[in-house]
Amino acid sequence: MSHMSSRTPATVRRMTDAVHGRLLADWPLFGLRIRCDAVSLRPVREDDLPHLAAIQPDDYEHDPRAEGLPGLNDGQHRTRLVYQDYWRSMATWSPSSWSLAFLVEYQGTAVGVQSLEAEHFPALGTVDSGSWLVASVRGRGIGVAMRTAVLSLAFDHLGALAAVTSARRDNGASLGVSKRLGYRDNGVSLNASGSGLVELTHLRLTKDAWQVSGRGQQTEVTGLAKCLPWFGLSPLKAAPH
Repeated sequence: MSHMSSRTPATVRRMTDAVHGRLLADWPLFGLRIRCDAVSLRPVREDDLPHLAAIQPDDYEHDPRAEGLPGLNDGQHRTRLVYQDYWRSMATWSPSSWSLAFLVEYQGTAVGVQSLEAEHFPALGTVDSGSWLVASVRGRGIGVAMRTAVLSLAFDHLGALAAVTSARRDNGASLGVSKRLGYRDNGVSLNASGSGLVELTHLRLTKDAWQVSGRGQQTEVTGLAKCLPWFGLSPLKAAPH
């Protein structure tokens, strides 16, 4: 004999709100928000992964060192890496070594991912970044806005001293964003990829150059106070806004 569920829409909403509240209490990073111009960023959640795996552009290159699994085609391999990269970043987080992927929204739609990461952050004060953007919204300044958003978080709120980034020589879009934001050349290197050796261009942006640009004034960061211990900071040690 079947029974109708006693869970009304209102009950479901209350349960969902309770779970969401518990999640924010246990992992406050999920409450972090950044806005810059027409772009808003929030940390990727597990339930975002199927959609992000489906919309990731073909020209986004995952870590070429990632091993394939027998029987999986390229699309399945790339989908698997979306999940594994997320789970790895959550499972291995520490104040000295962290990677935070942000879902990028434009006009209410998820259009890409912008990451910010660091190794030995308390000692070196240096962050790195990576990103991808769906082809349909490229050329609208979104790439600049989403990078500006995480740079403001790093320099203006976390006290970073420098930001670095790397891109293949033929990735004109990424290199163009970096140059526009004031990064300076920081050498080249040869790296292995799935298609052989590629030359990477490395760039670096200093805190002084960032502050002179005034770009941090374009960005609003909310929900950070409870996240500061995750970056090895207390409210008293946070960078002045």
